[in-house]
Amino acid sequence: MFKRRRPAIQVKTAEQIELMRAAGLLVGRTLEVLREAVRPGITTLDLDRIAEEHIRDNGGVPSFKGYYGFTGTICASVNEEIVHGIPRAGKVLRDGDVLSIDCGAIVEGWHGDAAITVPVGEITAEERRLLEVTETSLWHGLAAGQAGARLTDISHAIEAYVRSQGSYGIVEGYGGHGIGTEMHMDPLVPNHGAPGRGPVLEPGMCFAIEPMVNLGTKETVELDDGWTVVTLDGRSSAHFEHTFAVTPEGPRVLTALDEGREWFAELGAKAYALSSEK
Repeated sequence: MFKRRRPAIQVKTAEQIELMRAAGLLVGRTLEVLREAVRPGITTLDLDRIAEEHIRDNGGVPSFKGYYGFTGTICASVNEEIVHGIPRAGKVLRDGDVLSIDCGAIVEGWHGDAAITVPVGEITAEERRLLEVTETSLWHGLAAGQAGARLTDISHAIEAYVRSQGSYGIVEGYGGHGIGTEMHMDPLVPNHGAPGRGPVLEPGMCFAIEPMVNLGTKETVELDDGWTVVTLDGRSSAHFEHTFAVTPEGPRVLTALDEGREWFAELGAKAYALSSEK
C-alpha cells in the first residue's frame, strides 16, 4: 500500500514575497476604494467597474476576470449570498443590505486576494455583530500562522473564536488556500477542525485565509448560475479574507495596508509588522 503524499506547497523567496506584497497592497487599496463607494442605489456592476479601473490604472491585472469563465473583477455577494456573487447591472444595493466584496489582482505574475463585508446604510445589530465576529475570527486565524505551527492550527483558531461568540454557522466546503503564482494553490485551509494537523508552516509559504460565517446554519446551496453560493435558510452571511506570508518574525499580512500591525498588537500576537519599525 502506498502512503498518500501531501501536496507540495510553493515556498517563496524574500524577493517574491515583495512582489506579492505589491499585489496585496493593490488589492487592499482597491477594497478601500470600493468600501467608500458602497451606498444605497449603486449596482454591483458599478462597483465591479470601479475595481477593474483601479487595478488596471495601478499596474495590475484582475485575477478573477475570465477565471473559469467568471465575468467580474470582483465577487459581490449580498445578504444570503456567501461567496462568488456575479456583479450585475440589475443588482441594486439597498439600505440594510450586507455586501461581501472579494477581490484579487496580479502584479508581475504574483497574486493577492482579500475580501471584506460591509454594511449598506443601516443594518441590524445582529448582522453588525456577525461582521465583527467574522472579521475577528480571521485575525485569530492569521495570528496562528506562525512558523513551526501546523496548518490546521489556523483552522482551529478561526473555529474556536467563532464558537466562543455564539451560535453561528461556519461554512464548510469552501475555505482558504495556498496562493502565489496562481490564485488558488494547494493546500485547502478549512475554517474549522482540530489543531496540530497538516503540514508544518515554513517561512516563505503564503496562504489566503477566508472565514465565511452565517447567522443561521452552515448549510449552503449553489445557484443555477454555477457560481453564487447562498445560505440554505436565507439568512445573512459574512466573509473576510487576507493573504499572508509565513516569516520567522511572524505572519506578514500582504493585503492589509499596515501588514496587520493594529490587529496583531490588539491580540498580543507575534507578527512581522511588530518585529521592527516599518
